[in-house]
Amino acid sequence: MERWDGLLLDCRLATLRDGGGAYGTIENAALGWKDGKIKFAAARSELLGRPDELAARVESLGNAWITPGLIDCHTHLVFAGNRAEEFELRLNGASYEDIARAGGGIVSTVAKTRAASEAQLLAQSLPRARALLADGVTTLEIKSGYGLDLDSEKRMLRVARRIGAELGVSVRATFLGAHAVPPEFAGRQSDYVDEVCVRMLPAIAREGVADAVDAFCENIAFTPSETRRVFEEARALGLPVKLHADQLSDLGGAALAAEFGALSADHLEYTNESGVRAMAASGTVAVVLPAAFYTLRENRLPPVELFRNHGVPMAVASDVNPGTSPLLSLRQAMNMACTLFRMTPEEALRGATVNAARALGLHDRGTLEPGKRADFVIWDIGHPAELCYWIGGMLARRVCVGGRLP
Repeated sequence: MERWDGLLLDCRLATLRDGGGAYGTIENAALGWKDGKIKFAAARSELLGRPDELAARVESLGNAWITPGLIDCHTHLVFAGNRAEEFELRLNGASYEDIARAGGGIVSTVAKTRAASEAQLLAQSLPRARALLADGVTTLEIKSGYGLDLDSEKRMLRVARRIGAELGVSVRATFLGAHAVPPEFAGRQSDYVDEVCVRMLPAIAREGVADAVDAFCENIAFTPSETRRVFEEARALGLPVKLHADQLSDLGGAALAAEFGALSADHLEYTNESGVRAMAASGTVAVVLPAAFYTLRENRLPPVELFRNHGVPMAVASDVNPGTSPLLSLRQAMNMACTLFRMTPEEALRGATVNAARALGLHDRGTLEPGKRADFVIWDIGHPAELCYWIGGMLARRVCVGGRLP
């Protein structure tokens, strides 16, 4: 019989498996793993053999809770500088237009990101990633979109990969060239879409620096027809798609994403029922981003009840970015999803684990069961609802990524 690398006893598991009751809870449990994969996740009474014979390393956890590692499936974590001064200006009465005319907004982040070397981008982004990981995140999605030219976009995507290598976590890199129109294409949006489709996307695919393609379909960004062009090119190149959809208006973004079999449609405050039905039919995950809703002081809620009624899986993400979501805690996003969007704590936890994995096209993680990656968190809590209940604070006792338990 093979000997496992590790075995944890005297613990409670929130497995998040379907059909396992609330949270998929197993009391008086044990968790064993080998070579980065879970081998055992069940009641201790089901162990066949003495613990010291089963594993090289055995620990008792004093009835602590273990959940799957958290998965942040929507971030813009790689960028240079920040926009704290603009935050202060807005609170002192400046409008978005005033700030933009003065060279602020996304243009300022693009300028700073383009000017930063790869080493500088990595140095500025690593602390943000470390903050997420310290709070229980074991898998990250990181988008480009603040370079808006081929060299800068590739640099951002390389930095995203380097963050994964540096911190020993899984990173999925997403190309978001269709995020905004860069200054040199002002007044020539169609020409920039050509640049994205004809020059940038083929190069991104050829060099293998991205795992998926995203776009921002909105009145202030790209039209549905322009987004369709980007998605058609991505599909031709074999890259899955995701979409910033229906955040500020209903342009049919959710239905467009579903038409292309998108992994996820994100934001979704203005999505209508036909869009929800389309997502249900295509298996597209609804990613809610409550920190952006909070920062922008929006009042239109995403249609959570429709997602429930039509069986659309809901994920929760931090949306870390310098403009609308300067948030460095996925757990805080989970709290906001409960408080602002009326999701239940179990929905929010599933949204940051199993459904977030689906939103990234990853089927090897998100639950505690044999065969899945040994990504899990040991928490200092008395009940899983506390992960959404506490606002801030450090609840993660230890975080295991790929079977590496400190």
